[in-house]
Amino acid sequence: MVPYTATLDVDQATVWHLSALLNAERQRRGTRTGTRALTCYKQAVLVLRWFRDGTAIDALARDNRISRATGYRYVDEGIDVLADQAPGLHQVLEHARTTPDDPLILNGKLFVSDRCSEPGPSGRSDLWYSGHKHRHGGNIQFLSDARGEPLWVSDVEPGSTPDITAARRYVFLLVRKATVGGVVLADPGYDGAGVGVRTPIKRPPEVDKHRRYVDDRAYNQLLRGLRCIGERAMAVLTGRWRVLRHTTMSPSKIGAIVKAALALTNIEKQTH
Repeated sequence: MVPYTATLDVDQATVWHLSALLNAERQRRGTRTGTRALTCYKQAVLVLRWFRDGTAIDALARDNRISRATGYRYVDEGIDVLADQAPGLHQVLEHARTTPDDPLILNGKLFVSDRCSEPGPSGRSDLWYSGHKHRHGGNIQFLSDARGEPLWVSDVEPGSTPDITAARRYVFLLVRKATVGGVVLADPGYDGAGVGVRTPIKRPPEVDKHRRYVDDRAYNQLLRGLRCIGERAMAVLTGRWRVLRHTTMSPSKIGAIVKAALALTNIEKQTH
């Protein structure tokens, strides 16, 4: 073993914030003082190393002289306390209702996992395999603002779930109840979403593409120009928190991991 020094490029205030969350969780659980191998601060650094650099948990455990099982347990605790800090859909939609000139952009992303295949409900399909992306992983729906900043992420759905099906479970019903109006923009994959979600106008097959209505073409071009900025939202998360690029954990944990990453992003904004 060769020891070396390294610097974690995370603001000190973020580490203290996560440390306070972990301390509150230990108090909630009734953890006695001195019974943990690591302090809340050291556990916060361990968790942030995992999120920021995707450091293997075996290496994190070795660096902190704890067992591999304890390392996994500490990371799981960090994921849970951070995921609880992620904003809910009600909160995001309520803010959008009060600021109708700032549209929300709805999109979906497959977060890749290397887990083995699992039979789907029919017994023939692969539950976590996306035929569209040709990868195993979990489908996450997300909302971003007009500047491409991530606002909300959903729970995970198996990779075989189409975007519109996942959105029907987590987004559309609340969008209609919140009466957000026409401020939620989406791509053609959400066609048929109904009231509250605007998607591009599809060209009927019998109409030549050069003879489409000018208004339809202008509408679609404007919608694409507004919506494409929302594609930046997931790049913000995956660029900052490298663990999101590929997970070796169970794909069922992807939702909590992405929510935790969103919470960390919000914490960094607040502490800067």
